[in-house]
Amino acid sequence: MPIQRRDFFRSAACASVALGILPDLMTGPALAAASDSGLDAGVLPPGAISRFAQLNGIRLHYVVAGSGPPLVLLHGWPQTWAAWRGTMAALSDRFTLIAPDLRGLGLSERTVSGYDKRTIAEDIRALIDHEAGGRARVLGHDMGGKAAYVLAHRHPDRVSRLALVDCLLPGTENMDSLRGGAWHYGFHMAPDIPEMLTAGRERAYIREQIRAWSRRKDAVTEDAINEYARHYASPGGMRAGFNHYRALRDDAALAATFAGKRLTMPVLAIAGRYGVGSRLSDALKGEASSLTTVIVEESGHFVAEEAPDAFQRAVAQFMTA
Repeated sequence: MPIQRRDFFRSAACASVALGILPDLMTGPALAAASDSGLDAGVLPPGAISRFAQLNGIRLHYVVAGSGPPLVLLHGWPQTWAAWRGTMAALSDRFTLIAPDLRGLGLSERTVSGYDKRTIAEDIRALIDHEAGGRARVLGHDMGGKAAYVLAHRHPDRVSRLALVDCLLPGTENMDSLRGGAWHYGFHMAPDIPEMLTAGRERAYIREQIRAWSRRKDAVTEDAINEYARHYASPGGMRAGFNHYRALRDDAALAATFAGKRLTMPVLAIAGRYGVGSRLSDALKGEASSLTTVIVEESGHFVAEEAPDAFQRAVAQFMTA
């Protein structure tokens, strides 16, 4: 549905407050100058390898670690593959972990279009074919969770087990801030305005959003925020991130075509009590043939960082069952 003018200006006002309450610790140019476009060796988990492959028409970056059955990890906004460093270190003795940068983010190619979750799912299908022999366990958080959900519906033969982490299924998001919805949807979906207002303040904006969505405010470290921000602050980074939001209308239309269809693989819904709570599992009850639900107490949106022990235990138990 079109963004109403009052909703847009309300969202823009909220964004201005968010941008103004924190000091601009590091600007876009400063972040870009801090490192080149490559991957710092210190970012990789022990034993991990950084790789690139030409898949589904784009140059996709991903990191591989561990040994065992393949498990694909899909990050959300405003993060990169590096959101999974702790998870990869903890689970690398049981799985071959494959963590891509989603299209346009991190070191993956920034394209003009293709941020709808149907296209993102095709990127991941190609990655599974290329790196995992055509079938894998798949886990996705936030935007990565939406893509994982679409992938499981469109290519169930590629997904042996599906875990969705603190995300809302496409079309179930509450974007009406007057009725308790999140203001950032309208702001991120508006053309050009969010890029203009966050230019030079990328780190401040990303930090504020992460802190606002976390129950444990210090769980996502300042170093992690620096790592995300250096990529989003590089040319085209914020636009690519916002484009994942701008595709939500198309994502909702696609998800509507799944009505009446079942997810036949085992599904795990894991969420923070102070994140999406039970809304994820409630939305899945009508279509998941085998559904496991885990609500992590005292966690917000970033469950893997806010409650790493509980998260890793739940994922390991589900993925090895």
